[in-house]
Amino acid sequence: MMTMSEDQFTPLLSRIADALDRLAPPAAAGNNLTAADAFVWQADGDRLVPVHKVNRIPIDLLKGIDRQTETLFDNTRRFATGLPANNALLWGARGTGKSSLVKAVHAEINRQTPGILALVELHREDISSLPRLLSTVRDGGRNCLIFCDDLSFDALDDSYKSLKAVLEGGVEGRPDNVIFYATSNRRHLMARDMIENERSTAIHTSEAVEEKVSLSDRFGLWLGFHNCDQKTFFAIIEGYARRIGLDDPSINLEAEAKEWAVTRGARSGRVAWQYIQDLAGRLGKPIDLE
Repeated sequence: MMTMSEDQFTPLLSRIADALDRLAPPAAAGNNLTAADAFVWQADGDRLVPVHKVNRIPIDLLKGIDRQTETLFDNTRRFATGLPANNALLWGARGTGKSSLVKAVHAEINRQTPGILALVELHREDISSLPRLLSTVRDGGRNCLIFCDDLSFDALDDSYKSLKAVLEGGVEGRPDNVIFYATSNRRHLMARDMIENERSTAIHTSEAVEEKVSLSDRFGLWLGFHNCDQKTFFAIIEGYARRIGLDDPSINLEAEAKEWAVTRGARSGRVAWQYIQDLAGRLGKPIDLE
């Protein structure tokens, strides 16, 4: 039987080690919470992707939601400065400024005290990865506002159970440096037909309904949003028009705004913004809200 000398064996080991290095996946990049003021969580890979330019509207352009703005701003500022604060659920009609308010409040907090608060967006479909996200940011050395837009749960979706545990009821609980904000079209985060189905099929109907509805109770702060009246709708449009400089004597701003709202069947901040984009395009003016 042929034996290898040490001089022959060492190069062979080196070649095997080099081959294994080439086959191994690259090491995951570290998640640095100081890389930006905003991030998107990518559950596939457990990565925080920095966002250096957030798609947002300045807080002074949000009209008709003064009470909601003041309440959410105060809650967020308390959290950012190390004081107790509540998880928040912003619920109500589509396009009424829920997600815009969260991003605007975050930006204003950081404008007043640069770098004090990180915003981390968690996509609805990645809710089950929330415990991993919390582990990632727990020791990141920075206060984090985790934000989930358009949160809701449908039949057979049991990921709400992990969210309940993370928000308040788990062994570890919510880290001291984390607060959770969510927006939803539903006050109880579940469709009405889901509630009715639970009542009609469960053996203990009250317990079955309570199990799902109680998710909303984990949010200490509830803020409702509703479609605005005509006066507020026009105030939103005027604010945008002044900021962007959409002055043209040939444009009857109020008449066009009314017609736009009628064709969309609603008056909301989103509808107002869609009109402004159309108007700016017609006038050949770029949009810069800063």
